[in-house]
Amino acid sequence: MAGHSKWNNIKNRKGAQDAKRGKIFQKISREIYMAAKQGADPDMNPGLRLAIEKGKSANVPNDVVKRAIDKATGAGADENYEEVIYEGYGPNGVAVLVYCLTENRNRTAPNVRVAFSRNGGNLGSSGSVSYMFDRKGRILIERTEDTDEDMIMLTALEAGAEDIESSEEGFEIFTEPADFLQVKTELEEAGIELASADIEMVPSMHTAISEENEEQFERMIEILEDDDDVQAVYHNAEG
Repeated sequence: MAGHSKWNNIKNRKGAQDAKRGKIFQKISREIYMAAKQGADPDMNPGLRLAIEKGKSANVPNDVVKRAIDKATGAGADENYEEVIYEGYGPNGVAVLVYCLTENRNRTAPNVRVAFSRNGGNLGSSGSVSYMFDRKGRILIERTEDTDEDMIMLTALEAGAEDIESSEEGFEIFTEPADFLQVKTELEEAGIELASADIEMVPSMHTAISEENEEQFERMIEILEDDDDVQAVYHNAEG
């Protein structure tokens, strides 16, 4: 599925980032705000450290990061976001998980439902697809002429990576969530450029999408990712 492969996604996202900068800042800011509620010191709060690092790699300005932390820990901490996870199926029965941070479920739920129903999918009940995913750290490194495969593999494994998949496009490194920051930091300190790095829901099985349904599926994912309340969308489409 060429349109939605993880490698194409990276290239597409780099282009889309400029167009959607404000929306990306808003989503990351909300994530930092939620994480900072558990403590404002990133050294003591791995979730906050991860959210801040995500902000840095998306070029979120420091004052936006600081404002989100201050908002969560100061007197004005009155916004009440909750994490809501929607599970469902896209065309061809592709499993889709939608992670939301919202202060108004009555707004979010119909938007998510419509994105599914108008694009050949349907929402399922809680637990209907989440069993097909595992929470893992996932780091992508694009292959270039200068890539030192042995060095990447060795650095990642010594830092605590669980699994590495190598392909023509590059490397996909998986970690346990608790080891993610350590592996990410050691790769960066070794001078290796990371194309993307995050803790994600990684599918344990994949579903093929027919060619005629590809466009519809792409549209569904795009509508969901564009929603202000949606933080992340995971699916198990092949590609």
